[in-house]
Amino acid sequence: MTTEILGVSFTFFLSVVLAWPLGKYLTRVFRGEATWLDFLAPVERGIFQLAGVDPNRLMDWRQNLKALLGLNAGFFVLAFLALVWQGRQPFWNPVGLGNWEPTLAFNTAVSFVTNTNLQHYSGETGASYFTQLLVFCWLQFVSAGTGMAACALLFQGLKNRTGHHLGNFYALMLKSCTRVLLPLAMGLSLFLTFQGVPTHFTGLQDVTTLEGEAMRVASGPAAPMIAIKQLGTNGGGFFGPNAAHPFENPTYLTNLAENVAILLLPMALVFAFGFYLERRTLALRFFGIMTLLFVTFVAISVTVETKGNPALSALGLAAGQPNLEGKEVRLGAAAAAFWGVSTTSTSNGSVNSMHDSHTPLSGGIFLLDMFINAIYGGVGVGLINFMVFVVVAVFIAGQMIGRTPDLLGKKIEAPEVTIAALVVILHPLLILAGTALASMGIVQHPGYGWLHNPTYHGFSEMLYEATSAAANNGSGLEGLGDNTPFWNLLTGILMLLGRYLPIIGPLALVGSLAAKKPVPVTAGSLPLESPAFGAVLLAVILIVAALAFFPALVLGPLADYFTF
Repeated sequence: MTTEILGVSFTFFLSVVLAWPLGKYLTRVFRGEATWLDFLAPVERGIFQLAGVDPNRLMDWRQNLKALLGLNAGFFVLAFLALVWQGRQPFWNPVGLGNWEPTLAFNTAVSFVTNTNLQHYSGETGASYFTQLLVFCWLQFVSAGTGMAACALLFQGLKNRTGHHLGNFYALMLKSCTRVLLPLAMGLSLFLTFQGVPTHFTGLQDVTTLEGEAMRVASGPAAPMIAIKQLGTNGGGFFGPNAAHPFENPTYLTNLAENVAILLLPMALVFAFGFYLERRTLALRFFGIMTLLFVTFVAISVTVETKGNPALSALGLAAGQPNLEGKEVRLGAAAAAFWGVSTTSTSNGSVNSMHDSHTPLSGGIFLLDMFINAIYGGVGVGLINFMVFVVVAVFIAGQMIGRTPDLLGKKIEAPEVTIAALVVILHPLLILAGTALASMGIVQHPGYGWLHNPTYHGFSEMLYEATSAAANNGSGLEGLGDNTPFWNLLTGILMLLGRYLPIIGPLALVGSLAAKKPVPVTAGSLPLESPAFGAVLLAVILIVAALAFFPALVLGPLADYFTF
């Protein structure tokens, strides 16, 4: 057990150590400064010329938002058509997989465009190699690039002393893909290939098992997709069991590398915030708050999973042993718990164990992670969500000390507070409304057949599915029969609203701040780097999550725990 804890600690430490220099590099990319990948400039210019885009055009927040939404709408249409017409794909479909059912195609196209990667299908049996690489893998690049570009626009808006221009979304998104995501994904993909992750285009392979049984095994070009799914906080697996599948995650070393990849860019973007705005102390304060919550959640989850299942212990079975149901023995309970907190903290959604088999407290921690949705968070959008909490905390702190609140030298007034409050309220509204609709449906129509677990745990499964969709996470408890028109449409709508409204609001907010004249720093200004403000910010995050979601937690994971 000591070895497992050391492995978890080393994974986290390595993530932080690598994130710091990567944050500096991200700052250079976002500022348009020289980098070692400048040789890609001609390729980028060619893409811009082909698309008819001027990457040097300065745009305000409305123009950037229009570009973001328009481009993502185009991505969705292409992905949807590719799925409903999968049977007509010209190549890389060796077993002749057919067209997708429309509601599943809608859900999956939305899922990958929104960086959610909620999977109501199993990749090895439902998606051709063409779909896996030229639809899913491609979307995992551009959806992550969209989040990074939105974050860079936020940085520029906060840095502006005056003026409406925030930069150019098209240029920021493409450079995020070519200068950041592509080289990192290529490096990780090569590493995974050398570690045994398959990278080929052979169809089903005939093998003989150790027991002498003949069977056909699905494989394929998995390593490239696995690399970007982790780095881009996407999470969509090449295989149905995701990173619990030995082809996706064959060794403890690949598990460590993939877990570091999950945390790397979300952490680096927090540091990039400090470098870009030249407020390193503030960035470290934000990072410290996120890390305090993250480490606390990891400690709880690792503790309860390594202590084991009390129900089994009461029967004299596996007494004193870790809770290994639904987990890979080659990885262990601690690594599974750490991965679960990592993915739900970063909106990644991949799994290396069955979340449905974790103890109720661990499941509650995973839910709380997604309720907050700002502990490191998804690539780019996690920090955006965190900044919304910062605006609310600045306003509350300002009222407490009787001063007009200001953020980085710009006054926070009614429009900014209204936008921030609406964004904060939106997240619980989507989750709780979605769960309520599902609960009403199963009560009124018990014959639907998609809820396989009764009482509290069944409620937790519905709550988790709605939360995962609204938080753009993509993981699931998987005890829910979710590939139905109801869940495909409901979670598709939740993913769309949960992705784009929290981007629209903060961009409007930062656009408003960017146009304001800066206010001078005085003795009455609120020092954001102070421990006092850090305490207020932490309290705001926890109180919002507690007030909004505590009743749902009581009905689900907590009730499950006390009857466990």
